[in-house]
Amino acid sequence: MSNQQEICSKFGTEFVPCLESDKLGIAIETLGKQPINGLRHEAENGTCGWYIWCGEEMSNDPDFFKPFHVSHINKYLPQVKPYLALPPGYRFLLAGGYEDVWLDTKLLEI
Repeated sequence: MSNQQEICSKFGTEFVPCLESDKLGIAIETLGKQPINGLRHEAENGTCGWYIWCGEEMSNDPDFFKPFHVSHINKYLPQVKPYLALPPGYRFLLAGGYEDVWLDTKLLEI
């Protein structure tokens, strides 16, 4: 069982992996801050729906997130890769040894 399958099993969710060629949004300027946050919308137009940032606040600036292929996540934030098969509507927060994963139904609203 992969790390991604283990995370989905641990939290009782469906396994919805991303393709390595899919794009996700990373707030590259926030790297190095804590905590690490991720949220997943529905996939569309070649994206997997993930948006990832570090620190306490997510900006509404349209340039906050930069598009990266999923295959590059190990270069920037390898610790989030196990969480990328959580289904749309899920969020995670990682800080040191702390881990929180939850369903945020507002992410599924159109």
